[in-house]
Parts: sequence; C-alpha cells; structure tokens
Amino acid sequence: MAVEMASHSQVLVEEKTSVRILTLNRPKQLNALCFSMISRLLQLFLAYEENPNVKLIILKGQGRAFCAGGDVPPVVNDIKQGKWRLGADYFSDEYTLNYVMATYSKVQISILNGIVMGGGAGVSIHGRFRIATENTVFAMPETELGLFPDVGASYFLSRLPGFFGEYVGLTGTRLDGAEMLACGLATHFIPSTKLAALEADLCRIGSSDPNFISKILDAYSQHPDLKQGSGCYRLDAIDRCFSRRTVEEIISSLEREVTQEPYDWISETIEALKKASPASLKISLRSIREGRSQEVGECLIREYRMVCHVMKGEISKDFLEGCRAILIDRDRNPKWEPRRLEEMKDSMVDQYFKRVEEREDLKLPKRNNFPASAISKL
Repeated sequence: MAVEMASHSQVLVEEKTSVRILTLNRPKQLNALCFSMISRLLQLFLAYEENPNVKLIILKGQGRAFCAGGDVPPVVNDIKQGKWRLGADYFSDEYTLNYVMATYSKVQISILNGIVMGGGAGVSIHGRFRIATENTVFAMPETELGLFPDVGASYFLSRLPGFFGEYVGLTGTRLDGAEMLACGLATHFIPSTKLAALEADLCRIGSSDPNFISKILDAYSQHPDLKQGSGCYRLDAIDRCFSRRTVEEIISSLEREVTQEPYDWISETIEALKKASPASLKISLRSIREGRSQEVGECLIREYRMVCHVMKGEISKDFLEGCRAILIDRDRNPKWEPRRLEEMKDSMVDQYFKRVEEREDLKLPKRNNFPASAISKL
C-alpha cells in the first residue's frame, strides 16, 4: 500500500474532460524514474488506451526537469549486493513502457520544459509530439556512466539526420531546445510562457486526431535560431567522422579534422570520447548501427540483452565504476576496465549482443489495433 501511495504522489494525474495530464513529481531528484513510477506510468497508459473517453495524454515534469533519467542508486545497490537480476527487472519494466509509448494508438504530447536525459528521453521521444522550450537541455550521457544509450535510443538516434545520432549517443553532448527541433528529436519549439495557454487549448479540443492536434501546436510553435557553434551547423564534419566503422577510426578522423579546422566543438568532442568508457563506446556504436535496420521492438529486445550483461558485470564492471565516479563519490575520475579502446576486443563486444543464460529475452506485450503511424513517430 505504501508503495502504491508513493507511486500515486510521484505521478500526478489531472483529468480534464477527454485529456489526461500526467506530471512526474520527484522534483528534488529531477524526476528520476524509480521502479514504482515506471509501473504507475505503464498502468495508466494501458488503461487510457482502453478508455474511449480518453483522447489525449500530456506528460510533463514538476520543477526544472522533465526527467533526468532512471533512478540509478537503487540499481547500483542491488548489483553491489549480488542482486543484479533486480536491476534487470527494473530495465525490463522500463523498456516495456517505452515500447507501449512507441506503439501507442492515442496521441502523447511530452512537454520538455527542462532537463531531458536517458530514461527521460525514453518516456518522451517515442511519443507522437515532443515540445521543447528555451529551458530544454537534452542529453544521452550513458557512455560517461559505463552504460549505453538505451530505452530505445538505438532506434531513435539511428533515425536522426546522417550520423548525428552516433555523435549524440557516443559523446553525450547536450542539445538545447532549438537543436532538438533542428535534428528532429523535438517536433515543436514553444516558449515556456505559452505553455499554460497551450494546455488550456488542448484540453478543450476533445479530439484524438493527430493532424488536428498538430495544427494547435503549430499555432504556438516558433523556429528559434541555432546558437553560434552548434553541432547542427557541423553536420558535414560530423558525418565525415562519425560514419567511420570503428570508434578508433572516428577519433582519428576527428583528430585529422581539428588540424584543418581548429573549432572548439571538435576538441570538446575528442575530449568527451576519450573520457568515456571504452567498453561503452564500442557497444554503443554497434547498437546504434544495428538500430538503423531494426524496428523499435527489436531494438528494445537487443538493448535488454545488453543491459543484462552490464548488470551482471562479467565482461566489464564499468557501470558500477562510472556511477561511483559521476554520481556517488563525484570525483569524475573513473578507472575504466578495459582502459583502452584497443583492449576492448570485438569478441568482448559480441558477448553483449548474446542472451544472458540466466535471463529470458524481453517479452514485449502484443500490440493490437494501433495505426501504422504509431509504429514510427520520428
């Protein structure tokens, strides 16, 4: 009962005629998704899909974050206690929620008025409409933590222009609202001062027609200028470098690039890659590349295999070390193992893509009667 009450206070529900407004409500934790929040969101989304009176779902966050990601400390504690399977259970539920959102038959609008990272992307980017504002900060920082861009990121990053998804996923670079709109991660940019009026208009429409809803969003939407030095201006260079076959070749290509055009963003990109976990970089690159030819369900099933290996920690314990260095001790000085890219052999990378013997593959729910447009919303 206590857990149920907590989940109800951590996901607030407002019922407005045919609209349901769900607010992630752990502002002190930047709305990080704990197990009970994921379970509650999954319960609500499935119930709303069956309810003919519900036409539209709006998802937003309380405070300065939409959602800064998954609630990592409990997962780390489980691993330390030898209970890595509990961590795997967390990701199983999270990926199932991501799949339901990606194949949802009704319109989900996510209002990204603040920090959107990791698991926060998983509960928003798969939805039909994603609204960025001047306060939005997006990142997939997993390689810095010894993890990899998951929650279906190998699906949505691989569908960004050119090789921009590899750039975002490997480096953990931060994007603002204008950059999210430019690359397609956001569908609209709306100033935060207009959000209250937008919500009021959306609550009056009583329609589930995406085209009709889109016209309302378009009326509020703006097309802001990109900031000077944005990676969105460097797509040619990003494609030249991040289209390379291996992480080593990507870094070499960037190092050649910086001798010809000494831009700060190239140096910062090289630095970010050299700081990241070598194991994470290699499995992340392969994951995004495989995602290019897979549907979202296939991506999530593969990512679940990968995360089970990360939780088990037999190939590399970089996830524990990254969380220690970045989130717990905060010395920002992780001791990766393997230490160098060349020590992370292809045979080691291959292991992450095989099923862990003790775990079944992720069983995604059957999704019936959803429109073809729900299969891919990017």
